[in-house]
Amino acid sequence: MNIQANTLRSFVKHACFGLFASAALTLSACSAGSAPAPEPPLAGADIGGDFELTDKNGETVRWSDFEGQYRIVYFGFAYCPDVCPTDMQRTAQGLAAFAELEPELASRVQPIFITIDPERDTPKVVGEFASAFSDDLMGLTGTPEQIADAASKFRVFYAKGEESEGGGYLMDHSRIVYLFGPSGEPLATLPADKNADAVAQELAKWVS
Repeated sequence: MNIQANTLRSFVKHACFGLFASAALTLSACSAGSAPAPEPPLAGADIGGDFELTDKNGETVRWSDFEGQYRIVYFGFAYCPDVCPTDMQRTAQGLAAFAELEPELASRVQPIFITIDPERDTPKVVGEFASAFSDDLMGLTGTPEQIADAASKFRVFYAKGEESEGGGYLMDHSRIVYLFGPSGEPLATLPADKNADAVAQELAKWVS
């Protein structure tokens, strides 16, 4: 089964017309006042670490390559029928809404999608999946050993489900969208399970 980029792009375009406007109003309200910034909820957590994975062009990508950038990290799989596309859609829309208000800050944020299904998610497949949501979203894959190592460092659970008669299967996995700081330090999780506005508001709290 091939990933159909056009189908995914059609899925992504189903967004509320008032997203950017409502997010901008909310973010402006959040930026008002001079109260000291609270400590990030994941400050000091043992989450993340160096990995060696492969991008859509077959090039090696390491965690250290993103030094100086904020990073959004999500583990999922391209053949996911609903949860992964929904989370990636809301994350991409939230980052876009944040960029409408703070383009310079948003330019320092690199969103990353890492597959937990390397058996099917080739570099081409993860590239098509990621580009369906944003040209900035980087899709990464690797060997089963590389994926297992990365998932362990990012405290992500995943397991292969039972195969159907046709050979298809789903993947069970953690549903977490992480935000990391410029030095790779964990900051917070992004509420992609809610909506894009919530994602944009959370980004506004920690990206500075």
